[in-house]
Amino acid sequence: MGRSNMQQKTLIKLRPNLTRLSQTAPPTLAAFAIWVLDHYDEVAFSSIRSLADKANVNANTVTRLSKELGYDGYDAFRADVQLALRARTIGYAARAEALRNRDGGDVYSEMIAANRANAEAVFSPEMLRLIEQCVPTLLVARRIYAVGVRSCYSIAHYLSYVGGMAFNNFVSVPAQPGSILDQLSRAGPEDIVIAISFEHYSTEVIRATQIARDVGARVLSITDSHASPIAAGAWRVVPLPMEGPQFMPSINAALIVAELLLAGMMARSADAVANIKSFEDRIEKFGGYQRGAPVSG
Repeated sequence: MGRSNMQQKTLIKLRPNLTRLSQTAPPTLAAFAIWVLDHYDEVAFSSIRSLADKANVNANTVTRLSKELGYDGYDAFRADVQLALRARTIGYAARAEALRNRDGGDVYSEMIAANRANAEAVFSPEMLRLIEQCVPTLLVARRIYAVGVRSCYSIAHYLSYVGGMAFNNFVSVPAQPGSILDQLSRAGPEDIVIAISFEHYSTEVIRATQIARDVGARVLSITDSHASPIAAGAWRVVPLPMEGPQFMPSINAALIVAELLLAGMMARSADAVANIKSFEDRIEKFGGYQRGAPVSG
């Protein structure tokens, strides 16, 4: 079943069940079911406690509704709501609104739990095998272009900068408008384009993957779904877990993936250590590093 079909069926399943409860459940639970029908965004980005506060019910009512809908608990219910909402674009402002007036400790604990879950997904055997499959081809590529803009620029820059310290095939990330096109117009079948974007998908990165395909370069897409527009026709797709209550999808998993790719390349390269040593020597020679003062006895 396609991802969008699954999302649609999830939403179709939720609505009648909530409507049924709004008509047949005890008054408090029925009123809460009606509230949820109009506040899916709140469910998707709230903990039990914060959702209960927003709906003016207690946490037991939230748990009870989840179980009446056929879920083991609230986390499973929220996951299905998140899946359903991905069938449409959720604005950053809507995510930010869901954070308003939440207790700081509640938000932090949810973020910690989400980041742990995201990291566990990245460290799963399936994901590690996928990353391992990318490493040999990255090592022998003529050039590696990392393409990311806006919040994803930092990930692309990290890949190209740290990768460039150890390997001669990483190309510096362009900073000027139009430079992505300038660079990729020189790419070819021996090159790899690492494209990084998530919803809302950046048009510049989508265009970069189109150019890469036109020139025959392989595309390694680091994105949030196989249904992402930058995943179409890609050589490899790394689907990022990006859950969390913050108003922007979490990019921590993307940074972990970048580090894993570079570590895998480092472990198999005969030249990386010498390249890094040469880089360090050059930067230190010209004053780019300042060492900390020695600790006195």
